Amino acid sequence: MAIPKTMKAAILVELRKPLVIDEIELPQTLDVGQVLVKIHFSGICGSQLGEIDGAKGEDKFLPHLLGHEASGTVVEIGPGVKHVKPADTVVLHWRKGLGIEGAPPSYRWHGKKLNAGWIATFNEYAIVAENRVTPIPSDSDLEVAALFGCAVTTGFGVIENNAKVRIGESVVVFGAGGIGLNIVQAAALVSAYPIIAIDLHDNKLELAKQMGATHTINSSNGDPRQEILDIVGNAGPDAFVDNTGQPAIIEMGYQITKPQGRVTLVGVPRKGNNINIYSLPLHFGKGLSGSHGGEAIPQTDIPRYQKLYHEGRIKLRELITNYYSLDQINEAISSMRNGEIAGRCLIKMN
Repeated sequence: MAIPKTMKAAILVELRKPLVIDEIELPQTLDVGQVLVKIHFSGICGSQLGEIDGAKGEDKFLPHLLGHEASGTVVEIGPGVKHVKPADTVVLHWRKGLGIEGAPPSYRWHGKKLNAGWIATFNEYAIVAENRVTPIPSDSDLEVAALFGCAVTTGFGVIENNAKVRIGESVVVFGAGGIGLNIVQAAALVSAYPIIAIDLHDNKLELAKQMGATHTINSSNGDPRQEILDIVGNAGPDAFVDNTGQPAIIEMGYQITKPQGRVTLVGVPRKGNNINIYSLPLHFGKGLSGSHGGEAIPQTDIPRYQKLYHEGRIKLRELITNYYSLDQINEAISSMRNGEIAGRCLIKMN
Protein backbone atom coordinates (compact mmCIF):
# COMPACT_ATOMS: atom_id res chain seq x y z
CA MET A 1 0.00 0.00 0.00
CA ALA A 2 1.29 3.46 -0.91
CA ILE A 3 1.70 6.11 1.75
CA PRO A 4 -1.51 8.20 1.89
CA LYS A 5 -1.01 11.77 0.74
CA THR A 6 -3.20 13.20 3.50
CA MET A 7 -4.91 12.13 6.71
CA LYS A 8 -7.19 13.57 9.34
CA ALA A 9 -5.51 14.59 12.60
CA ALA A 10 -6.21 16.47 15.84
CA ILE A 11 -3.75 19.36 16.12
CA LEU A 12 -2.72 21.34 19.19
CA VAL A 13 -2.44 24.82 17.72
CA GLU A 14 -2.78 26.95 20.84
CA LEU A 15 -2.49 26.05 24.53
CA ARG A 16 -5.73 25.83 26.52
CA LYS A 17 -7.79 25.79 23.32
CA PRO A 18 -9.73 22.97 21.61
CA LEU A 19 -7.75 20.78 19.22
CA VAL A 20 -8.16 21.59 15.54
CA ILE A 21 -9.39 18.68 13.41
CA ASP A 22 -8.03 18.99 9.90
CA GLU A 23 -6.34 17.22 7.00
CA ILE A 24 -2.54 17.17 7.06
CA GLU A 25 0.04 16.02 4.52
CA LEU A 26 2.30 12.99 4.99
CA PRO A 27 5.80 12.66 3.54
CA GLN A 28 5.79 10.22 0.63
CA THR A 29 8.92 8.32 1.68
CA LEU A 30 9.99 6.84 5.00
CA ASP A 31 13.34 7.66 6.55
CA VAL A 32 15.65 5.19 8.29
CA GLY A 33 13.96 3.59 11.28
CA GLN A 34 10.48 4.96 10.54
CA VAL A 35 7.30 2.88 10.47
CA LEU A 36 3.96 3.86 8.93
CA VAL A 37 1.03 2.54 10.97
CA LYS A 38 -2.70 2.70 10.33
CA ILE A 39 -4.22 3.58 13.71
CA HIS A 40 -7.26 1.59 14.85
CA PHE A 41 -7.81 2.83 18.40
CA SER A 42 -6.07 5.51 20.45
CA GLY A 43 -6.46 6.09 24.16
CA ILE A 44 -6.38 9.55 25.72
CA CYS A 45 -4.00 9.72 28.67
CA GLY A 46 -4.54 12.34 31.37
CA SER A 47 -1.05 13.66 30.66
CA GLN A 48 -2.33 14.84 27.27
CA LEU A 49 -4.70 17.20 29.07
CA GLY A 50 -1.70 18.63 30.89
CA GLU A 51 0.07 19.09 27.58
CA ILE A 52 -2.93 20.92 26.15
CA ASP A 53 -2.99 23.14 29.26
CA GLY A 54 0.74 23.89 29.14
CA ALA A 55 1.37 22.31 32.54
CA LYS A 56 5.10 22.06 31.85
CA GLY A 57 5.39 25.66 30.72
CA GLU A 58 5.83 27.26 27.34
CA ASP A 59 5.34 24.88 24.40
CA LYS A 60 7.95 25.81 21.79
CA PHE A 61 6.84 23.04 19.40
CA LEU A 62 3.39 24.41 18.52
CA PRO A 63 1.57 23.48 16.39
CA HIS A 64 1.97 19.73 16.96
CA LEU A 65 0.19 16.41 17.19
CA LEU A 66 -0.64 14.50 20.38
CA GLY A 67 -1.37 10.99 21.66
CA HIS A 68 0.94 8.22 22.85
CA GLU A 69 -1.02 4.97 23.23
CA ALA A 70 -2.72 3.13 20.39
CA SER A 71 -3.19 -0.08 18.43
CA GLY A 72 -2.66 -0.33 14.71
CA THR A 73 -1.43 -2.22 11.66
CA VAL A 74 1.93 -1.66 10.00
CA VAL A 75 1.54 -0.35 6.45
CA GLU A 76 5.13 0.32 5.39
CA ILE A 77 8.59 0.26 6.96
CA GLY A 78 11.60 2.44 6.31
CA PRO A 79 15.20 1.35 5.73
CA GLY A 80 16.83 -0.54 8.58
CA VAL A 81 13.60 -1.60 10.32
CA LYS A 82 13.90 -5.23 11.49
CA HIS A 83 11.49 -5.77 14.37
CA VAL A 84 8.19 -5.21 12.53
CA LYS A 85 7.00 -5.79 8.97
CA PRO A 86 4.00 -4.74 6.85
CA ALA A 87 0.68 -6.22 8.04
CA ASP A 88 1.94 -6.71 11.63
CA THR A 89 -0.50 -5.80 14.39
CA VAL A 90 1.24 -3.47 16.83
CA VAL A 91 0.93 -1.49 20.03
CA LEU A 92 2.19 2.10 19.82
CA HIS A 93 3.84 3.33 23.03
CA TRP A 94 5.90 6.30 24.18
CA ARG A 95 8.45 4.32 26.18
CA LYS A 96 11.38 3.15 24.06
CA GLY A 97 11.32 -0.46 22.91
CA LEU A 98 13.36 -2.42 20.39
CA GLY A 99 14.72 -0.99 17.19
CA ILE A 100 15.88 2.28 15.70
CA GLU A 101 14.89 5.66 17.05
CA GLY A 102 14.10 7.10 13.64
CA ALA A 103 13.73 10.82 13.09
CA PRO A 104 10.34 12.43 13.81
CA PRO A 105 8.16 12.62 10.68
CA SER A 106 7.96 15.68 8.43
CA TYR A 107 4.21 16.31 8.37
CA ARG A 108 2.91 19.47 6.69
CA TRP A 109 -0.16 21.54 7.48
CA HIS A 110 -1.20 24.37 5.21
CA GLY A 111 2.25 24.29 3.68
CA LYS A 112 4.12 24.60 6.98
CA LYS A 113 5.96 22.10 9.20
CA LEU A 114 3.83 20.27 11.75
CA ASN A 115 5.67 18.73 14.71
CA ALA A 116 4.88 15.26 15.98
CA GLY A 117 7.84 13.81 17.90
CA TRP A 118 8.59 10.08 17.79
CA ILE A 119 4.95 9.10 18.34
CA ALA A 120 1.54 10.71 17.84
CA THR A 121 -1.75 8.80 17.80
CA PHE A 122 -4.59 11.33 17.51
CA ASN A 123 -4.47 10.80 13.77
CA GLU A 124 -5.65 8.24 11.21
CA TYR A 125 -2.09 7.16 10.37
CA ALA A 126 1.17 7.63 12.21
CA ILE A 127 4.78 7.66 11.12
CA VAL A 128 6.62 6.59 14.25
CA ALA A 129 10.09 5.45 15.24
CA GLU A 130 10.59 1.69 15.15
CA ASN A 131 11.31 1.67 18.88
CA ARG A 132 7.83 3.06 19.60
CA VAL A 133 5.96 0.00 18.24
CA THR A 134 5.79 -3.56 19.56
CA PRO A 135 4.24 -6.41 17.53
CA ILE A 136 1.42 -8.44 19.08
CA PRO A 137 -0.57 -11.47 17.83
CA SER A 138 -2.80 -10.71 14.83
CA ASP A 139 -5.90 -11.95 16.66
CA SER A 140 -5.41 -9.53 19.57
CA ASP A 141 -8.33 -7.43 20.80
CA LEU A 142 -7.43 -4.10 19.18
CA GLU A 143 -9.41 -2.05 21.68
CA VAL A 144 -7.68 -3.58 24.69
CA ALA A 145 -4.34 -3.53 22.84
CA ALA A 146 -4.37 0.27 22.80
CA LEU A 147 -4.21 0.29 26.62
CA PHE A 148 -0.84 -1.48 26.56
CA GLY A 149 0.67 1.69 25.12
CA CYS A 150 0.56 3.48 28.47
CA ALA A 151 -2.36 2.84 30.84
CA VAL A 152 -1.47 -0.79 31.61
CA THR A 153 2.31 -0.69 31.31
CA THR A 154 2.62 2.47 33.38
CA GLY A 155 0.11 1.36 36.02
CA PHE A 156 1.58 -2.10 36.47
CA GLY A 157 5.13 -0.77 36.27
CA VAL A 158 4.47 1.67 39.13
CA ILE A 159 3.70 -1.23 41.47
CA GLU A 160 6.34 -3.60 40.10
CA ASN A 161 9.26 -1.28 39.39
CA ASN A 162 8.74 1.98 41.29
CA ALA A 163 6.86 1.29 44.54
CA LYS A 164 8.06 -2.33 44.62
CA VAL A 165 5.01 -3.39 46.60
CA ARG A 166 5.27 -6.67 48.51
CA ILE A 167 2.59 -9.11 49.61
CA GLY A 168 0.46 -7.69 52.41
CA GLU A 169 1.74 -4.12 52.17
CA SER A 170 -0.72 -1.25 52.31
CA VAL A 171 -1.13 0.96 49.25
CA VAL A 172 -2.84 4.33 48.73
CA VAL A 173 -3.61 5.34 45.15
CA PHE A 174 -4.60 9.00 44.87
CA GLY A 175 -6.31 9.59 41.53
CA ALA A 176 -8.29 6.76 39.93
CA GLY A 177 -8.02 7.55 36.23
CA GLY A 178 -6.89 5.14 33.53
CA ILE A 179 -3.42 4.71 35.03
CA GLY A 180 -4.61 4.86 38.64
CA LEU A 181 -7.08 2.04 38.06
CA ASN A 182 -4.29 -0.13 36.71
CA ILE A 183 -2.13 0.72 39.70
CA VAL A 184 -4.99 -0.51 41.90
CA GLN A 185 -5.29 -3.66 39.81
CA ALA A 186 -1.56 -4.36 39.94
CA ALA A 187 -1.56 -3.86 43.72
CA ALA A 188 -4.35 -6.41 44.00
CA LEU A 189 -2.41 -8.79 41.75
CA VAL A 190 0.52 -8.84 44.21
CA SER A 191 -1.84 -9.25 47.20
CA ALA A 192 -1.34 -5.82 48.72
CA TYR A 193 -3.69 -5.02 51.61
CA PRO A 194 -5.41 -2.73 52.19
CA ILE A 195 -5.64 -0.97 48.82
CA ILE A 196 -7.18 2.49 49.16
CA ALA A 197 -8.34 4.32 46.04
CA ILE A 198 -9.04 8.04 46.37
CA ASP A 199 -10.74 10.29 43.84
CA LEU A 200 -13.24 13.13 43.50
CA HIS A 201 -15.71 11.09 41.47
CA ASP A 202 -17.82 8.18 42.67
CA ASN A 203 -17.99 6.59 39.20
CA LYS A 204 -14.21 6.16 39.23
CA LEU A 205 -14.26 4.79 42.77
CA GLU A 206 -16.88 2.20 41.82
CA LEU A 207 -14.65 1.03 38.99
CA ALA A 208 -11.68 1.01 41.38
CA LYS A 209 -13.57 -1.51 43.53
CA GLN A 210 -13.93 -3.75 40.47
CA MET A 211 -10.18 -3.47 39.93
CA GLY A 212 -9.42 -4.61 43.48
CA ALA A 213 -9.59 -1.60 45.80
CA THR A 214 -10.52 -2.77 49.29
CA HIS A 215 -11.44 0.75 50.41
CA THR A 216 -12.40 3.94 48.60
CA ILE A 217 -12.47 7.56 49.71
CA ASN A 218 -14.16 10.46 47.94
CA SER A 219 -11.78 13.35 48.56
CA SER A 220 -14.39 15.95 47.63
CA ASN A 221 -15.70 15.43 51.17
CA GLY A 222 -12.54 16.92 52.71
CA ASP A 223 -8.96 16.06 53.65
CA PRO A 224 -8.72 12.25 53.52
CA ARG A 225 -5.68 12.04 55.81
CA GLN A 226 -7.50 10.80 58.90
CA GLU A 227 -9.63 8.37 56.90
CA ILE A 228 -6.48 6.83 55.47
CA LEU A 229 -4.94 6.44 58.92
CA ASP A 230 -8.16 4.98 60.30
CA ILE A 231 -7.86 2.23 57.68
CA VAL A 232 -4.12 1.47 57.74
CA GLY A 233 -3.30 2.49 61.31
CA ASN A 234 -1.42 5.49 62.68
CA ALA A 235 1.93 4.21 61.37
CA GLY A 236 0.70 5.08 57.90
CA PRO A 237 0.69 3.25 54.57
CA ASP A 238 3.65 1.40 53.10
CA ALA A 239 3.22 2.93 49.66
CA PHE A 240 1.53 6.11 48.45
CA VAL A 241 1.08 6.78 44.73
CA ASP A 242 0.07 10.23 43.52
CA ASN A 243 -1.50 10.59 40.08
CA THR A 244 -2.73 14.15 40.53
CA GLY A 245 0.43 16.24 40.50
CA GLN A 246 -1.06 18.41 43.26
CA PRO A 247 1.67 19.59 45.69
CA ALA A 248 -0.61 19.44 48.74
CA ILE A 249 -1.47 15.79 48.03
CA ILE A 250 2.17 14.86 47.42
CA GLU A 251 3.17 16.54 50.69
CA MET A 252 0.41 14.72 52.57
CA GLY A 253 1.50 11.38 51.14
CA TYR A 254 5.08 12.04 52.17
CA GLN A 255 4.01 13.00 55.69
CA ILE A 256 1.76 10.02 56.40
CA THR A 257 3.73 7.13 54.90
CA LYS A 258 5.70 4.90 57.22
CA PRO A 259 9.28 5.93 58.11
CA GLN A 260 10.53 3.56 55.42
CA GLY A 261 7.53 3.89 53.16
CA ARG A 262 7.63 4.85 49.49
CA VAL A 263 5.98 7.77 47.74
CA THR A 264 5.76 7.47 43.96
CA LEU A 265 4.87 10.44 41.78
CA VAL A 266 3.06 9.66 38.54
CA GLY A 267 1.25 12.97 38.10
CA VAL A 268 3.42 15.99 37.31
CA PRO A 269 2.90 19.31 39.13
CA ARG A 270 2.33 22.36 36.97
CA LYS A 271 5.60 24.20 36.38
CA GLY A 272 6.24 26.50 39.35
CA ASN A 273 4.03 24.50 41.73
CA ASN A 274 6.84 23.15 43.86
CA ILE A 275 6.49 20.78 46.78
CA ASN A 276 7.74 21.56 50.29
CA ILE A 277 9.02 18.60 52.30
CA TYR A 278 11.27 17.95 55.30
CA SER A 279 14.06 15.89 53.77
CA LEU A 280 15.55 14.25 56.88
CA PRO A 281 13.35 11.08 56.58
CA LEU A 282 14.95 10.44 53.17
CA HIS A 283 18.26 9.83 54.97
CA PHE A 284 16.64 7.10 57.08
CA GLY A 285 14.91 5.04 54.44
CA LYS A 286 11.82 6.91 53.30
CA GLY A 287 11.53 6.90 49.52
CA LEU A 288 10.32 9.65 47.19
CA SER A 289 10.64 9.11 43.46
CA GLY A 290 9.06 9.94 40.14
CA SER A 291 7.82 7.30 37.73
CA HIS A 292 8.78 7.44 34.06
CA GLY A 293 6.04 5.35 32.52
CA GLY A 294 6.45 2.76 35.25
CA GLU A 295 9.97 2.16 33.85
CA ALA A 296 8.22 -0.23 31.46
CA ILE A 297 10.17 -2.28 28.92
CA PRO A 298 7.61 -2.63 26.12
CA GLN A 299 9.05 -5.65 24.33
CA THR A 300 9.02 -7.76 27.51
CA ASP A 301 6.21 -6.22 29.56
CA ILE A 302 3.50 -6.07 26.87
CA PRO A 303 3.67 -9.84 26.18
CA ARG A 304 3.65 -10.57 29.94
CA TYR A 305 0.59 -8.45 30.57
CA GLN A 306 -1.15 -9.75 27.44
CA LYS A 307 -0.73 -13.28 28.77
CA LEU A 308 -2.38 -12.30 32.05
CA TYR A 309 -5.28 -10.74 30.15
CA HIS A 310 -5.81 -13.77 27.91
CA GLU A 311 -5.77 -16.06 30.95
CA GLY A 312 -8.40 -13.94 32.71
CA ARG A 313 -6.04 -12.81 35.46
CA ILE A 314 -6.53 -9.08 34.87
CA LYS A 315 -9.47 -6.92 33.80
CA LEU A 316 -8.91 -4.58 30.88
CA ARG A 317 -12.08 -4.49 28.80
CA GLU A 318 -13.91 -3.21 31.90
CA LEU A 319 -11.57 -0.21 31.88
CA ILE A 320 -12.84 0.93 28.47
CA THR A 321 -15.94 2.93 29.31
CA ASN A 322 -16.41 5.40 26.43
CA TYR A 323 -15.83 5.59 22.67
CA TYR A 324 -15.49 8.62 20.42
CA SER A 325 -14.62 9.35 16.81
CA LEU A 326 -11.65 11.56 15.96
CA ASP A 327 -14.10 14.35 15.13
CA GLN A 328 -15.43 14.06 18.70
CA ILE A 329 -12.05 14.24 20.45
CA ASN A 330 -12.70 17.65 22.03
CA GLU A 331 -15.95 16.28 23.46
CA ALA A 332 -13.96 13.37 24.90
CA ILE A 333 -11.41 15.73 26.45
CA SER A 334 -14.19 17.84 27.99
CA SER A 335 -15.81 14.72 29.46
CA MET A 336 -12.48 13.67 30.96
CA ARG A 337 -12.05 17.07 32.59
CA ASN A 338 -15.54 16.90 34.06
CA GLY A 339 -14.98 13.44 35.55
CA GLU A 340 -17.72 11.93 33.41
CA ILE A 341 -15.47 9.14 32.09
CA ALA A 342 -14.93 6.49 34.74
CA GLY A 343 -12.17 4.52 33.01
CA ARG A 344 -10.32 4.98 29.73
CA CYS A 345 -11.96 6.40 26.62
CA LEU A 346 -10.90 5.32 23.15
CA ILE A 347 -10.80 7.24 19.90
CA LYS A 348 -11.92 4.94 17.09
CA MET A 349 -10.38 5.78 13.74
CA ASN A 350 -12.20 5.22 10.47
